[in-house]
Amino acid sequence: MATSPLINRLIPTVAPRLPSSPQPPDKLYLEQLNNVLRLYFNQIDGNVAALIGGEGGAYINNPYGAFSSFVDQTAVVNTATQLLFEVEDFSNGVTAPSSQITVDRSGIYNLQFSVQAQNLQNSPQDMFIWLKQNGTDIVGSTGLIGLPARKGPSDPAHDIKGWNYFMSMNANDFIEIYWSIEDVLVTIQTYAASGSPTKPSTASVVATMSFVSALPA
Repeated sequence: MATSPLINRLIPTVAPRLPSSPQPPDKLYLEQLNNVLRLYFNQIDGNVAALIGGEGGAYINNPYGAFSSFVDQTAVVNTATQLLFEVEDFSNGVTAPSSQITVDRSGIYNLQFSVQAQNLQNSPQDMFIWLKQNGTDIVGSTGLIGLPARKGPSDPAHDIKGWNYFMSMNANDFIEIYWSIEDVLVTIQTYAASGSPTKPSTASVVATMSFVSALPA
């Protein structure tokens, strides 16, 4: 069954300028007043019906951003290192030109990210990942990843890890994702497409930031 196409925006409504009333009010004035008010309320009814209908989400324009990296990322042993993004997949009020995921609008945001971890050392290794907001460590944000030893001299161990946080952000606040290692053979890797069966490439890092709600009053 065909459906009517969505318009790409709601119709802005502005309180109408009501006609001046003669004294005493006459029939023509009342008809003009009713027409003006009817048109105004019809616009309001149309917008409300569109928003609460089954396709109402098409009109909502909340901030969001999605970013990724397709380069191998390495770190100096026991050194806080930023995860970097060089690909902007989507951006609407959330940007990440390099490592700082920055929001234009205050609100509660959902940050989600994943990393493709690799260990080429012949022993189990740990990787630490944590968050900073405006350059300050976020208490409780550290994740500890345990990676198994490599499978062979040229066959590293692999694991993909990801999690999400709700963040309270003011306008122009930024979040950075940091990581550290205890052995240089622990890296965050990108992988090329492969066959049998055909599989697409793997990003080394993926992160998204999406608006959830206005800040509590």
